[in-house]
Amino acid sequence: MLTAVWHDAWGDGHLGHVPEELVELRTPDDFRRRLPERVERTTVAVHDGEVVGFVTITGDELEQLFVADAARGTGTAAALIDHGEQQIAREHDRAWLAVVAGNVRARRFYERQGWVDRGEFAYGADGITVTCFRYEKPVRQTSSEHA
Repeated sequence: MLTAVWHDAWGDGHLGHVPEELVELRTPDDFRRRLPERVERTTVAVHDGEVVGFVTITGDELEQLFVADAARGTGTAAALIDHGEQQIAREHDRAWLAVVAGNVRARRFYERQGWVDRGEFAYGADGITVTCFRYEKPVRQTSSEHA
């Protein structure tokens, strides 16, 4: 189930790196409540009939990218991020995402995928400020890049 993947993967990347008051909010019910408004903007990865990850796009933001622990290292995250970039490129030249400052594993993954750290910023999550890094990547080739 998508909610379980989101809850578990969020905890894996965020516990110890975000304020405790946000951790207390992020229950399975919270993820279940937040899911319907994202469904139309979400692509799900399935392996052997099981949901193993997803990517959600909001405008030019790659808003959510989560992969189940069992699917890490399988190429699932790379395929999802590539798909998200393609979706954003339909309307934007550049994509961005926020990654929690302490989530070193995710930061390294994004950098391997060609994303560039543009610096620390305060990200608002349900009224709670979370220290994140903004990563950006050009996603649409310009006419000069085709030449």
